[in-house]
Amino acid sequence: MNKGLLIFGVIILILFMGGCSSYNGMNTMQKEAQQKWADVQSSYQRRADLIPNLVATVKGVANFEQTTLTQVIQARASATSIKVDPKDLTPDQLRQFQQSQGQLSQALGRLMVVSEQYPELKANENFKDLQSQLEGTENRIKTARDAYNEAVKDYNVKITNFPGVMLAGMFHFTEMTMFQAEAGSEKAPKVEF
Repeated sequence: MNKGLLIFGVIILILFMGGCSSYNGMNTMQKEAQQKWADVQSSYQRRADLIPNLVATVKGVANFEQTTLTQVIQARASATSIKVDPKDLTPDQLRQFQQSQGQLSQALGRLMVVSEQYPELKANENFKDLQSQLEGTENRIKTARDAYNEAVKDYNVKITNFPGVMLAGMFHFTEMTMFQAEAGSEKAPKVEF
């Protein structure tokens, strides 16, 4: 009888230790994904911080298209107004965030295209430097989004595989949302000269 109780106790202890390990793994992966989201936001913030300097440099060029500058300023204001808490990141919040950042990307793209018509702007060292920093920032944004998606994938797999799925429900671990490509981005842009 005593031996049976000891075996039962050992089994319970093993199950408890396995459950603790699984819970800690899910918690760690969730925090890692949240940190990666913060890295994404930091990269977008870097881009937003560069825009006032870019706009000020462009404004220095006489007769630059005011409409384009206004669109960039408005898109930046919209993009920086959306705050997303990584602990409560819903698909709808992520969609809104992506949409506002996409509008800013489009406005910046128009600004760069229009700037090609101004040789004195293209020759401006400040403009060249800012353009280079924006290109680097766009690369950082992509890298941060990819790292976020990888962390979310690992976390989502952990909480949906057995035995994690049983503990995930008990402790309210829910799947996180990944970045998705914007609608229409699968089509190559049409370039005309």
